[in-house]
Amino acid sequence: MTTDLPSPFGERRYRAWNEHVKTRYGGRVQKVSVLAGFTCPNRDGLLGKGGCTFCNNDGFTPGYLDPKQSITTQINAGLDFLRRRYPGTQRYMAYFQSYSNTYGEFERLRACYEEALTHPEICGLAIGTRPDCLPDQVLDYLAELSRSHIIELEVGVESCNDATLARVNRGHDFACSVDAIQRAAARGLEVTAHLLLGLPGESVDSMLGGARLLSALPVHALKLHQLQVVRGTLLARDWQRNPESVPLLGEGECIGLLADFIERLSPRILLQRVGSEVPPSQKLAPEWNVRLSELAPRISAELARRNSWQGCRYQSV
Repeated sequence: MTTDLPSPFGERRYRAWNEHVKTRYGGRVQKVSVLAGFTCPNRDGLLGKGGCTFCNNDGFTPGYLDPKQSITTQINAGLDFLRRRYPGTQRYMAYFQSYSNTYGEFERLRACYEEALTHPEICGLAIGTRPDCLPDQVLDYLAELSRSHIIELEVGVESCNDATLARVNRGHDFACSVDAIQRAAARGLEVTAHLLLGLPGESVDSMLGGARLLSALPVHALKLHQLQVVRGTLLARDWQRNPESVPLLGEGECIGLLADFIERLSPRILLQRVGSEVPPSQKLAPEWNVRLSELAPRISAELARRNSWQGCRYQSV
C-alpha cells in the first residue's frame, strides 16, 4: 500500500512503547530482571518434559542474576547495572522474566511479588508467563495490585496457529491465549502479548493472519521476536541434524515480514519490541545478526520506503 498521507506516528512509523511510557509516566521506566526460581508445566512433567523446542532462558537472562540470592539482592544488583547503562532513569519495575512467573503456589507467588514491591525504588511489576498459567485467583490479585502499582502482564502467545503450537511443544492452543487475554483485560490488566515469527510450520499467510487475530483481542502491547536457533534447545538438535528441517528467515526477508505484519496490526496496539537478540555465545543460527538498536530503524526505514505505517492495512474483524 502506498499513499501520500503522512505517517500518524512520525519517523518511527509505528506506535512505540517507549514513547508512550515516557509520555504517560513523565520519563523512562526501566525493567530490572529478577529470577524467582519458577518453572513451566511443560518442563516439570504436568504437561510434558523438555519445554518448548525453541526455549533456552539463558539466551535472554542477564548474567548478573543469581537465583540463589534474594529478590531484593537481585534488584540491587540490577539497579547498579542499569544506572550505569541508562543514566537518568527514575522509575524501575521488577521484571519476572524467565519461565512462567504465575505458575506455582499462590502464597509463594504473592511473597515474591510483594518482596519486589517493598523495594523503595520499584514502582511496579512486569510478569512473564504462559496463558495456561493464569488462574482467576492470580488475576484477581494482580488486578488488586494494579490499583496502586504499574502491573504489566506479559503472555507468551508465540503463535496463533494450533499446528505450529503443537509442533513446538507449547502444550496449549491459541484458544487458551484468547481466553487468558480476555480474562486479564476484563479485570483492567494491561496485557503484552509475545509472538515468535518464523516458527516451524508457519507460513507467511499464517503469520500475517496473527496480526488480524491479535488485533481483535484486548491486547495492550506486543513484543515481536524472530526465530533464532539457541544452543541447548530441541530446535537446535533438529537444526544440527538437518538444517533444512528448520527454515529460518533471511535478514531482508525478516525486515520485510515485520513491516508487513506492522502494516496489518491495529494502530491502538503498542509495539514494545520488534525483534530479539541472543548473545553470540548462545546463538547457532541464522548467520545474520542485526543488533536491536539497528533493527528498529531498519524497520522504520522499510516502512518509510513503502510510505506506510502501523495499521495502514489493518482491517477490523
